[in-house]
Amino acid sequence: MSSQKLATRIAGEVTLAENPGVVIRKWREIFKISQKDLARRLGMSPSVISDYESGRRKSPGTQLVSKLLNAMFEIDKSRGEPVASEYGKLMEGSKFFEAILAIREFAEPRKIKDVVRAVEGEFLVGEQNLGNNVYGYTVIDSMKAIIDLSPLELAMIYGTTTQRALIFVGVSHGRSPMIAIKLTSLRPSMVVLHGPIKEPDKLGVELARRERIPLVQSHVPDIDKLIENLRGLD
Repeated sequence: MSSQKLATRIAGEVTLAENPGVVIRKWREIFKISQKDLARRLGMSPSVISDYESGRRKSPGTQLVSKLLNAMFEIDKSRGEPVASEYGKLMEGSKFFEAILAIREFAEPRKIKDVVRAVEGEFLVGEQNLGNNVYGYTVIDSMKAIIDLSPLELAMIYGTTTQRALIFVGVSHGRSPMIAIKLTSLRPSMVVLHGPIKEPDKLGVELARRERIPLVQSHVPDIDKLIENLRGLD
């Protein structure tokens, strides 16, 4: 996939997003560009980038989005195009779509407590976040994602926004999903573990606590029922 096609895809993602600033931040972090470096390339203050990403400023217009993306790709090109190149390979022969069992954006934001109810879950960490918003979910085959996907591919499980529930199925302990999330540097609204978990991994729970990510164990009996329950949130 060419850089231009990737830029067009990202621009569409920003335009359609409920929170454009979150999508801009997601891609800036995927490109591994600091707010300071991006702002320097654009000739503006880092606080302007921060304001857009946090939602303190109104949604950026198409002209600014184009400038932001051009700057990201210019920086990527100066580094040998690691992101653009990997994305091209990703679209050509990736196992990404084998690892993603379901992905959806909500028409209206839901609360963490709504997702917990749908997955018949119990909190391992973060019960105080029950009222926080969730804008979508991704159901992921845990083993396929961890074994087959690159860090960039893992970042793509966030869809159009990081403010979503990442639901890992086929989990026996819970350590690997949390380590994978830590490696992406992106933080979801919550993580759900589904599978034959006899005792949640202590390191996985501690990582969730340190990263301030609500962690929930699902007790839905099977994956089909889990996905059916999630679709009922729409």
